[in-house]
Amino acid sequence: MRRKGTSIRAIERDWGIPRSTLSGWFKNIKLTKEQKIRIWNKASKATAEARKKAVLWHNKEKEKRMLVAENEAILGLSKLNVEDKNTLELALAFLYMGEGSKADLTSMGNSNPKVLKFFIKSLELLYDIHKDELKCNIHIRSDQNGEQLRKYWSNELEISINNFGPCAVDKRTVKSKTYSYYNGVCVVRAGRVAIQRKLVFLSNGFCDKIIGLVG
Repeated sequence: MRRKGTSIRAIERDWGIPRSTLSGWFKNIKLTKEQKIRIWNKASKATAEARKKAVLWHNKEKEKRMLVAENEAILGLSKLNVEDKNTLELALAFLYMGEGSKADLTSMGNSNPKVLKFFIKSLELLYDIHKDELKCNIHIRSDQNGEQLRKYWSNELEISINNFGPCAVDKRTVKSKTYSYYNGVCVVRAGRVAIQRKLVFLSNGFCDKIIGLVG
């Protein structure tokens, strides 16, 4: 089999003989160039097929894990009273802790419309702040169309385009190309600094309570 150009791996598989033993037996057998090429091509094809199968397997396993995570999240959400304003305000406080402005105003900037929609809806439900009171600005890259993005964010957030100021252009991006899916960072300002202060104190205070719990 070896003299006919069969690979050591194939002989090991078919006969159950350890590869180390086969290597000793075959050390004096010289394969032709054509035989080596054939073995290499076959091994490369087998490797490629194995990789495809591995990718499919990993994708299926990932789908299973994603489904488990989704179901666990749904179960957790079902136990929450989303109409409870204390729960909503705590969630907003932690979002603000990570994404909100710490200057003397209540504002938040993000590239994800869903984050800002949550911010806006929470302001309305908790503090009776309506969309017509909000002011917005968009930070864009140098190769982006500011007027198109003002319209995009106006439609996404359902805020009048008249509430949007001029776009701020990042001049550091002059020589780089922007991904088509990137729509800049929209900053939404509510203006009432009292809200910002309460959210910051609330998030920090809750952290202190959790950190201070006895294990």
